[in-house]
Amino acid sequence: MTGILETAQKYVLESLNEKLPNAFLYHNYTHTQRVVKHVKELIEAEKLNEEDAEILQLSAWFHDIGYIKGPSDHEKNGAEIATAFLKENNYPEDKITIISNAIKATAMDVDPVTQLEKMLCDADFSHFASKNYEEVSSLLREEFKQLGLKTYSDRQWIQENIRMFNEHHKFFSLHAVEHWQPQKNKNLLELNKELKKIKKKRKEEKLKAEALDSKIQKQKLPERGIETMFRVTLKNHITLSDIADTKANILLSVNAIIISLALSNLIPKLDNPSNSYLIYPTVVFLVFSLVSMGLSVLATRPNVTSGKFTKEDVENKKVNLLFFGNFHKMKLEEFEWAIGEVMKDKDYLYSSMTKDLYFLGVVLHRKYKILRLTYAIFMVGIVISVLAFAIAFQTSEAATATDLLGLR
Repeated sequence: MTGILETAQKYVLESLNEKLPNAFLYHNYTHTQRVVKHVKELIEAEKLNEEDAEILQLSAWFHDIGYIKGPSDHEKNGAEIATAFLKENNYPEDKITIISNAIKATAMDVDPVTQLEKMLCDADFSHFASKNYEEVSSLLREEFKQLGLKTYSDRQWIQENIRMFNEHHKFFSLHAVEHWQPQKNKNLLELNKELKKIKKKRKEEKLKAEALDSKIQKQKLPERGIETMFRVTLKNHITLSDIADTKANILLSVNAIIISLALSNLIPKLDNPSNSYLIYPTVVFLVFSLVSMGLSVLATRPNVTSGKFTKEDVENKKVNLLFFGNFHKMKLEEFEWAIGEVMKDKDYLYSSMTKDLYFLGVVLHRKYKILRLTYAIFMVGIVISVLAFAIAFQTSEAATATDLLGLR
């Protein structure tokens, strides 16, 4: 190695170590050394003379030093830094121009013209033909992320690499085409295989997500026929319950009126000894009315449960949260959690609706059973009371007639 090359190597190493930010995981001294190594390989393969070999190696050492000023226009900045250094070391002006042009030729939007420019570009992109391409590529991806330039997903990064391979890069020197291109083709093939795997995996995940979403929707929303059945049946049960309450209220009102009339018209007359025959019919009448009222009250009296449930009850699906009597004493947070558990489980939801329907039916059976008995007692009571009053009146008239005959 000539003196200028040793001086340049030392200068580049010191500059990159002191001024290059840590975020440059790819474009650092290691990358520069790799480019210089492959430049030497090309020099030997192409059998360059010592003068051109020196120029090409100097270009390789300085080709990425511009990154110490930032990623933007680093080729131009690198050429300026190399020019200043070489002038300071009295390097020939014409050779400095060649080196500057070679460094600028490594830009993506520039096509290399001279042999040295083409060889430098081949060495700069030699990692495309590396057997460790995936590892080297991941460093560049992380560098973009650390610098805030762009963050790529796995699929985006592979697609970007494939685009680079197919559209923006080619080897120029005969040695690179013959010895590096085959490995580059293998790397491209692996990239395409990996992209297919990612697409296939993404498609499978999408199908699974759609299937899961469909399952969740089915769990959350009952089928139309089932929903209609529950809605109509529950509505019918509630209507029947209203009818039962109305019937019970009618009986309550009627018996209340009867008792009020009895208390205001019959009871005061019982103080008169002449009306003693009315005592038993009146008692029978009032007893049947009171029994009817009591049964009407029983038919409409609500039966509320404890109003509490435990977490274990919900987990074991033992509590029906659709009935207010099971939760009216619970805190809102606990009830919201429990309802959320019900909505997650289709079977639990259907079970709760079924239980709600069943217990409404049980309550209706109790109401109508009591109402049937109440109406029977009311009807029997009216008949017996009327007969009792009739018998009492007849007995009273007979007793009066006997008394009159005795007086004669």
